[in-house]
Amino acid sequence: MSSCDTLIRNASVLDGSGGSSEILDVAVRDGLICEVGSGLEYHTQIVVDAEGLTLTPGFIDVHTHDDLAVIRDPAMLAKLSQGVTTVIVGNCGISASPVRLRGEPPDPMNLLGGAGDFRYGTFSSYKAAIAEARPAVNVAALVGHTALRNNHMDRLDRTATDAEIEGMLAQLQEALDGGALGLSSGLAYLSANAASTEEVLALAGPLTLAGGVYTTHLRTETEAILDAMREAFEIGRRTQVPVIVSHLKCAGIANWGRSGEVLQALETARSTQDAGCDCYPYAAGSSTLDLRQVDERVEITITWSTPHPEIAGRSLAWIAAAWSVTQMEAARRVQPAGAIYHSISEEDMRRILRHPATMIGSDGLPNDPRPHPRLWGTFPRVLGRYSREERLFSLAEAVHKMTEMPARRFGLAGRGLIREGYCADLTLFDAEKIMDTATYADPVRAAEGIESVWVNGVLSYTARGATTERAGGFVARGRTAWIQ
Repeated sequence: MSSCDTLIRNASVLDGSGGSSEILDVAVRDGLICEVGSGLEYHTQIVVDAEGLTLTPGFIDVHTHDDLAVIRDPAMLAKLSQGVTTVIVGNCGISASPVRLRGEPPDPMNLLGGAGDFRYGTFSSYKAAIAEARPAVNVAALVGHTALRNNHMDRLDRTATDAEIEGMLAQLQEALDGGALGLSSGLAYLSANAASTEEVLALAGPLTLAGGVYTTHLRTETEAILDAMREAFEIGRRTQVPVIVSHLKCAGIANWGRSGEVLQALETARSTQDAGCDCYPYAAGSSTLDLRQVDERVEITITWSTPHPEIAGRSLAWIAAAWSVTQMEAARRVQPAGAIYHSISEEDMRRILRHPATMIGSDGLPNDPRPHPRLWGTFPRVLGRYSREERLFSLAEAVHKMTEMPARRFGLAGRGLIREGYCADLTLFDAEKIMDTATYADPVRAAEGIESVWVNGVLSYTARGATTERAGGFVARGRTAWIQ
C-alpha cells in the first residue's frame, strides 16, 4: 500500500470545472494531489473525515493589492480565512516592483505603503523578498503601468516619450522573463490618465510572445464607460493579448442601470477576442480619496487621512458638518486619504457578478486601518449570500469563478482544479454555513464556515484559526488558456 501525507475522505468534491459534486476521497503527497477517487487506501498519519463538507480547489483572488502585505504580514489571515490560497498582485497599474521612487509614492501607489516600503527596484528582487518572507499564500504578480511610468518619467501628467517607453519596456520584459503574469493599468487615476492609447499599446506588445494578459482599471467607470471598454478591447485586439477588465462596475448614480449595456459590450468583444472581467460582491468601492468622485448624493467614508488620522471611519458628510464646510472642502482638507464610495447599484453589481465571464476579486486594501469589508469577506459572501441564499448561480459555478477560470485565464499552471498531479491548494468548508461576517462598521472579521485550508499540501488554516505553517511562494506565469 502506498503512503501519502494527507487523506481527505468522503468529501463532497467540487473540482473547479463547474461540474456537479461527487463524494470522493483526495490523497495528497509532496504538495500535490496524488489520487482522487472512492475508497482510497493509503498509509498516512493524517486522515480528515470530510463527511458533510465541501472540498474545492483553493480560491484564487484575481484582484488584490497585497503586493507588500505578503511580505509585511506573511500570515495573510485576511485571505487564508476565506479559503484563498493564491493572490494576484500588481493590479490597477500599481505594483511593488519594479519601482524606484524619487520621493513619496504617487497616488494611488500610496495604497500599497509608504516610501520606505518600496524597496524592490527589480522584479527579481521582489521575488527574492517573497521567498524570504514565506507567505502563507501563493503570490502571482502583474506589473503596473503606473509603477513603470513612475520609474522613467519626471512627471505623470503627460504622455510618455519614445525613450521613456523604451525604458519601461526593458523593465517589463525583465519581469515577464521572471514569470510576471502581464501588464496592468489604472488609466482612471491622474498618475496614468494622460497616457495615450498608443503608449499602452506599446507596452502591451511584449505580452503577445510572453503569453501574458492585460488587465485594466478602465479610463473611466462612469458615463463614458463604453468608450473606455472599447479602448481596452482595442489594445487587446491589436496585440492579440487577452483583456481582463478590473472590478467591472457602473460607478456613480448617473450611471446606474447601465449594466446591460456594459455586459453587451463585453459580449461583443468576446465574440472576436479573449476578454473577461472580475467583480467584487459589494455595492461600494474603495480607493484613495479622489475629488472628482465627491458627490453629496453618495455616502463616502474616510478610511485613513494623513493630516487628520483621527477622522478614520467617519463619513465625509459628518466631517463636513463638524467643520462647518462643504463636503468638497472637507475632502480637500483630509487629503491624502482613503475612501469607501457607496456609489454602485446593487442590481448592476449582481448582474455583472453572475455573468459567466466574471471572476471573483476582492480588491481589498490591506494597508487601510479601517478597510472595506471585502478584504475579509469577498469569497464567503459570494458562496453564502449570492449562491446559497440568493441563488444568483449554483455553488459549482461560484467555485468555478474562483478556481479553474482564473487559473486558466492567468496561466497558473497546475492550479484551480482537483486533479491528479495538480498542486494541493484545497479549501474545505460547510456549504450550509459559509458566510462573511465583516461589515463596514466592523470590517476585520473572519468568515464562518471555513473548516480547513491547505496550501501546497500544507494545512495552513482551520476553523480554530491559522496554523503555524506557511507554505506559499511565488507562482510564475504559464500559458493562458481562455474559457469562453
